[in-house]
Amino acid sequence: MLRTHTCGELRKENIGEEVTLCGWVHARRDHGGVIFVDLRDRYGLTQIKFDPQFDQETFEKADKLRNEWVIKIGGKVVARPEEMLNRELFTGEIEVQVADLEILNSAKTPPFGLEEKKADEVNENLRLKYRFIDLRRKDLQALLKLKAEYIEYMRAYFRARDFWEIQTPILANSSPEGARDFLVPSRLSPGKFYALPQAPQQFKQLLMVGGIDRYFQIAPCFRDEDPRADRHYGEFYQLDFEMSFVSQEDIFAVLEPLMIELTKKFSQKKLVGLNQDKSFVKIPWREALNRFGSDKPDLRFDLEIKPITGLVKGCGFAVFSEAIKNGGVVHALKVDGGGKFTRKEIDELTELAKSKGAKGLAYIVLKENGGWQSPIVKFLGEDLTKEIINQVKAKPGDIIFFGADQWKTVCLALGAVRNECGAKLGLKDNSQAAWCWIVDFPMYSYSEIEPGKIDFEHNPFSMPQGGLKALKEQDPLDILAYQFDLVLNGFEASSGAIRNHDPEIMYQAFALAGYQKKEVDEKFGALIKAFQYGAPPHGGSAPGIDRILMILSDADSIRDIYAFPKDGRGRDLMMDSPNQVSRKQLKELGLK
Repeated sequence: MLRTHTCGELRKENIGEEVTLCGWVHARRDHGGVIFVDLRDRYGLTQIKFDPQFDQETFEKADKLRNEWVIKIGGKVVARPEEMLNRELFTGEIEVQVADLEILNSAKTPPFGLEEKKADEVNENLRLKYRFIDLRRKDLQALLKLKAEYIEYMRAYFRARDFWEIQTPILANSSPEGARDFLVPSRLSPGKFYALPQAPQQFKQLLMVGGIDRYFQIAPCFRDEDPRADRHYGEFYQLDFEMSFVSQEDIFAVLEPLMIELTKKFSQKKLVGLNQDKSFVKIPWREALNRFGSDKPDLRFDLEIKPITGLVKGCGFAVFSEAIKNGGVVHALKVDGGGKFTRKEIDELTELAKSKGAKGLAYIVLKENGGWQSPIVKFLGEDLTKEIINQVKAKPGDIIFFGADQWKTVCLALGAVRNECGAKLGLKDNSQAAWCWIVDFPMYSYSEIEPGKIDFEHNPFSMPQGGLKALKEQDPLDILAYQFDLVLNGFEASSGAIRNHDPEIMYQAFALAGYQKKEVDEKFGALIKAFQYGAPPHGGSAPGIDRILMILSDADSIRDIYAFPKDGRGRDLMMDSPNQVSRKQLKELGLK
């Protein structure tokens, strides 16, 4: 080793020892003919001193030092004078009197300073371009250290419960997981392609068929989806696990204690909204949309949507009555204290509702001094207005928003408004962690791409509730699945299901989504074949490692959780990828 100690290790107990340190010049100061340098590595800072009266040659060499130069020093640990003690540093009671200096590498002036506040003000693209410098910052290193400990904790948790960690293939086959695949051309089979796995879904089910009844993996997943604050472009990691001979409740019983422990150990957040037995609240999918307008509701605040269709049916307001006449609904969202919203803010909320498919956003403002302000009261009439106010329990200073359209459109529009109002009114308390399960997802819904076509709502490999009988006898849109999401503070943290392990049920399930038997055999041949040789009932889930840590650590973006993230357009600015490849490479792959 080039060093005897790290830069965060020395204490007053080391005074008198001869030591060797290596690191970066974090800062230098010249005081009265003596040079002081803060030497930095990932463990901390140590002040080192170059005194010409102690060693003139080393002092002259040190005079050349600049920030971010990499050096090795040898010297004696001495006590700092009383007036120079730094109580904020673990090493603040000592310094090293340098007798020997070796410059390991000089450095250009960095494009930005590493002081935390100043670095945060730097353009993100510049920081990503020089990520190797950005990584020297204390807060980023602390986050990477936290992530390493967090992943190791997960591994230990599953190993202690007799799960085996098994790696599944990266070069896999294309599968309809709901996002675009990344395709990899095959040199040995020209014209054919691998796909990077969107998830190890089929492989982990095949492990269950193989008798490996408890599997887990820190699984890399690849999806060509547009990035957003909680979704990293291209690649992400999930804690993938699967179990045989289990019910939905068995999966909850494995995952809930882990999430509680992770919250307590890796954040300062207080767990809120738990059941009396400390289990997570379970909300059926339809109820979640009715009450919160979302299948990933933020339960840190109480704003709830109320159905008022029966109350306003046949009223004089055409927007409401026409929506109901066309098979739609009318819902109301009472926002406590929202009466203070300006007209501009109401217009912004209206545009947000429109972005979710709503035609507009009606409202009633209840004035602090009594009465109301609204463009729709003249159509509703005073008596009906009072009934609505009473039903939603509104009071002076509140605002009531209304949605009138088809059920799902109304739910999603008011859900977006609810979420934004929670942010505007400061109701999203970052000191709290509100976990919940969303259960009873519909097996099917209408396709967003092909109007009128039935498609899978969620995971196509889920077991329908009621099995084959339900698939043959029920309206597909009424069939529920043994499918569930784990939600934390308004973000989907995990998705899971009890799997479909019966070939006949699988063929029928895919047939309702428009897949021919031949297509199912082509896309899922290995799975279908395996199920014909004795498949156990099985299920599992896959918490998003990066997303959960982002929420627990209050990071601004999921990109903060990665050592080398892509930017908002999916580019690696440091490595300049994606980039073009040579004609020779394309020719080897049989591509033009």
